[in-house]
Amino acid sequence: MSVRLKFTLSYIGFLMLAAAFQRAFAPKGAADLAFLLVFGLAGGWFLAGRMLAPLTRITDAARAAARGSLSHRIRLAGRGDEFRDLADAFDAMLARLEAHVAEQQRFAANASHELRTPLAITQALLDVARKDPDHDRDQLDERLRAVNTRAIDLTEALLLLSRADQQTFSREWVDLSLLAEEAAETLLPFAEKRGVTIECSGDITRAFGSRTLLLQMITNLLHNAIVHNIAAYGIVQVSAFSGPGLAMLTVVNTGAELSPELVATLTEPFQRGAGRTSGAGAGVGLGLAIVKSIAEAHDGTLELAPRVGGGLRVTVRLPAAPGQDQGQDQIHHPERSRVSRTSE
Repeated sequence: MSVRLKFTLSYIGFLMLAAAFQRAFAPKGAADLAFLLVFGLAGGWFLAGRMLAPLTRITDAARAAARGSLSHRIRLAGRGDEFRDLADAFDAMLARLEAHVAEQQRFAANASHELRTPLAITQALLDVARKDPDHDRDQLDERLRAVNTRAIDLTEALLLLSRADQQTFSREWVDLSLLAEEAAETLLPFAEKRGVTIECSGDITRAFGSRTLLLQMITNLLHNAIVHNIAAYGIVQVSAFSGPGLAMLTVVNTGAELSPELVATLTEPFQRGAGRTSGAGAGVGLGLAIVKSIAEAHDGTLELAPRVGGGLRVTVRLPAAPGQDQGQDQIHHPERSRVSRTSE
């Protein structure tokens, strides 16, 4: 039985009950009862239709979405009531779902292209070697290894991105300042080769999350800052500190002038700004996308802004760990010095 019919029958029942009371105290003919019945049926059907019209529109929108049309919106007009709130919530859900599906489709297309590139290069190298028997085998082996390494790095980055999105990780107490120093020490030889100085500063900054993912997040930020820096005498500044209810990490690097429009797109998977991925160690185009995914998996935010004078300023904000005072003694502290490290 439809809701509209239920409303109609309920309305008729109310009228008939009223008529029964009227007959008990002021008996009248059967014509009055028949009139009330017909009037109640017509009026109840009309009123129920008016009341349930928004629900019909919501149902039509849900069916359209089920058929794959996510661009449809209800846009219910009128004063705010329960149906209006439901319609607005449904429109917001469709908008988020449409954006998510579009992002996933774009990511799948880009990932397919990126995965196809090393395979195509490998095929070309093998074809050249087969047609030229005198080809330098050592050079071929070196180039094939480089292409294979890039394919492995890309695959591992995709797996890490998927793991962060699914939030399938365990959490523990960590200190972001120590993770920053650990990442800086790991990348110090790479920075020295490129003439970049890494400066670490900050106090104990407690966070509750995956040590592996948070370390990967900071490593990606430092690697990005080193690669996209000036050719020599570049600087990368890393600092971790606590704010009101927040654990914050900032990475600032010198480099080329970046427009706000370009910076706004850098966290998209496989996004490459003009000239930003040339040269050795440029990565696979997922560094900042992984950083954003890890930050959001920890209920945090990632903010990118152009640095005055050139370069980039990245700020990661994570919510303060619940009961952090009680968990201070449980923070994972690697056995190493907290002295800031810079390249010579």
